[in-house]
Amino acid sequence: MLEQILTTGFLVSLLAGAVRMSVPILLPAIGEIFTQRAGILNLGLEGIMLMGALGGFVGAFFTGSLWIGVALAVVVGMLFSVIMAVLSVTIRADQVIAGVALTILGTGLSTFLFRVIFGIQKLPPAIEPFEAISIPVLSNIPILGPVLFQHNILVYLTFILVVLSAIVLKRTTFGLKVRAVGEHPQAADSKGINVYLIRYICVVIGGAFAGLGGAFLSIGYMNTFLDQMSAGRGFIAVAVVIFARWNPYRAVGGAFVFGLASALQLRLQALGVPIPHQFLLALPYVLTILVLISVSKKADFPSAFTLPYNRGER
Repeated sequence: MLEQILTTGFLVSLLAGAVRMSVPILLPAIGEIFTQRAGILNLGLEGIMLMGALGGFVGAFFTGSLWIGVALAVVVGMLFSVIMAVLSVTIRADQVIAGVALTILGTGLSTFLFRVIFGIQKLPPAIEPFEAISIPVLSNIPILGPVLFQHNILVYLTFILVVLSAIVLKRTTFGLKVRAVGEHPQAADSKGINVYLIRYICVVIGGAFAGLGGAFLSIGYMNTFLDQMSAGRGFIAVAVVIFARWNPYRAVGGAFVFGLASALQLRLQALGVPIPHQFLLALPYVLTILVLISVSKKADFPSAFTLPYNRGER
């Protein structure tokens, strides 16, 4: 058993799997950075991801185009996140309760709509997912090539979005407004920044990323839609945001750690390692708890984090 694990092939397979498994965590985490930077906590990522996964699969299944599926998943994610924006920004409801409610709604609604559209079948309907693309020259580099440069287009797109998000948050006027709204909304308002609009936009951006993360699961990683297929990744994404301290580049490292835990438990199960599979399945979630305990006390949250804004209150 140990001889099978201590091989280059196992290491390469594990790391490549970790990169793939990190994507459905990294995408909602990047979107949540925008949301939390603006002072909103969206715990409804899990529900939004499931709705995005369903939207992506339905779009790809009925049109035969994976890219239409991706677009539909993003639109569904944006529309579903508007519910969170209305509850947290306009109604000023408790953001934790609103997020949990959105998760419950997305979980139930995605399952219900899937049953309505496809009925109850012995085998779930399937599509052809995105194929892996080998980057010329780079994919031939020993170890690094298979780990980094032999993935499907959504994996590469994810890392491009990480760079773009970091630039938007750090180098643009919009990013400055987002940070101002999250740190001191009253001061931002006095400078003419529309706090409500910025928060709406950031919550919707978070929904778009979560929807894309769901699409990766249904049409980029698997080839079908399954009930609750996000499997807690939306909550893990929130932990990654805190772990990364609202920095998109650090989020890559955080998501990779969780992706590595997921990939490791799958491979150990495949090898028949004599460890209860329930323990292996729980490994990423145990890691989430440990990260939150170790990092949350040191995290420098935005000053107006989870605080609803009312222009009339000073």
